[in-house]
Amino acid sequence: MALITKAPKGTKDTLPQQVYKNQYIESTLLDVAGRFGYKEIRTPVFEHTELFERGVGGTTDVVQKEMYTFNDKGGRSITLRPEGTAGAARAFLEHGLSNEILPQKVCYTTSCYRYEKPQAGRLREFHQFGVECFGAAGPLADAELIALADCAFETLGIKNLQLQINSIGCPTCRAEYHKALREYFSQHTDKLCDTCKERLVKNPMRILDCKNPECAEIAKDAPVMLDYLCSDCAEHFEAVKRYLSAENIAYTINPKIVRGLDYYTKTVFEFVTDTIGAQGTVCGGGRYDGLIEELGGQPTPSLGFAMGLERLMLVMEAAGCAFPPEEAPDLFIAAIGDKAVQKAAEIAKDMRAEGFTVLYDLNGRSLRAQMKYADKLGARFSVVLGDNEVETKTAKLKNMVSGETQEIALTTFVSGFYNFSLDEQLKDLEIGGEAVDFASLFGLEKNNE
Repeated sequence: MALITKAPKGTKDTLPQQVYKNQYIESTLLDVAGRFGYKEIRTPVFEHTELFERGVGGTTDVVQKEMYTFNDKGGRSITLRPEGTAGAARAFLEHGLSNEILPQKVCYTTSCYRYEKPQAGRLREFHQFGVECFGAAGPLADAELIALADCAFETLGIKNLQLQINSIGCPTCRAEYHKALREYFSQHTDKLCDTCKERLVKNPMRILDCKNPECAEIAKDAPVMLDYLCSDCAEHFEAVKRYLSAENIAYTINPKIVRGLDYYTKTVFEFVTDTIGAQGTVCGGGRYDGLIEELGGQPTPSLGFAMGLERLMLVMEAAGCAFPPEEAPDLFIAAIGDKAVQKAAEIAKDMRAEGFTVLYDLNGRSLRAQMKYADKLGARFSVVLGDNEVETKTAKLKNMVSGETQEIALTTFVSGFYNFSLDEQLKDLEIGGEAVDFASLFGLEKNNE
């Protein structure tokens, strides 16, 4: 029988054999963000289109070419979110978080949608981890944001990333820079791509980020924003560099890092890698002091970053980063006969209530097949129940790794399992043939009472 359809182009199923890696990455990132005072926020998967036209920018490729936009049944223009910042900023305003103690720090793991050519680590449905900090103006906030990303990569065991930073100034000093760029690129208009010819009029900074080889070659000799910074922006950037150095976070200055919209200001940064082929950005962020005002709020200094989780996974796998093993069942109950199956269900209920993962056969396999199944599942312990075990109310609990067994009473199965499994763990932790003195190991005084 033929499959009626497959997953849409640019989407990907994450199967149970793989998803535990995703869960590990996501939980680790949220944990690291929590150490910096960030709390999780969850926003809708779709928003009114005007939010992204204002919050992402009507002249960007994302808005012009890549958004999934449609009219709902009420005739309203709706867009699947192409990124996480705009929704978080909208929620900050809509729910009055601007009236709370600032800064407000939020983080998220979220799905995003962009209609673009699928490639390694870049899908049409993809996932981001992001953080947003609303209401912090000083350079210390910029450095802390970068430190958060650096800590996340270190915690995940990712090495060989290069931090690149730049400053794109403020609207005041950027106006002078735009003049210089237009003057420079006007000398090369015959060689610029059609898109960059439009950018020359609307926002010449975006030419610096063009992937067209001819445009990129011309951009190599373009004026540099750092030469046009006003005194305030220059002092801010110098302070960010001092704070990064104080935390021993290595960086290089890349004057080609830009953002295409006016509400982005001052610090921008990227963590890049070449472990998955051509150099690619794993994490990008910066300061966007004008965004909240652009969305209808009061001027609010803000900053944040996002990292693509699919690309992060590729980097970790290419670098051989360690993932924790997939969790295995604590216990498999092999039951033969109706009474034994009933007892297995009873024991499983009690064990699961205590937080253990317990499985038993659902397909009526033979005992031999059930034990093969338990072994394939990687169960830590197993127990066999038949008529005799149900009658005597005792069974043998087996350690599936060592093969050691111990008789256990079915009437007190949970406590018996606790004791046996704990004894096995203590044996695994024996050092030099002698059992560990846990009181001294953890610096605890023995209770003599």
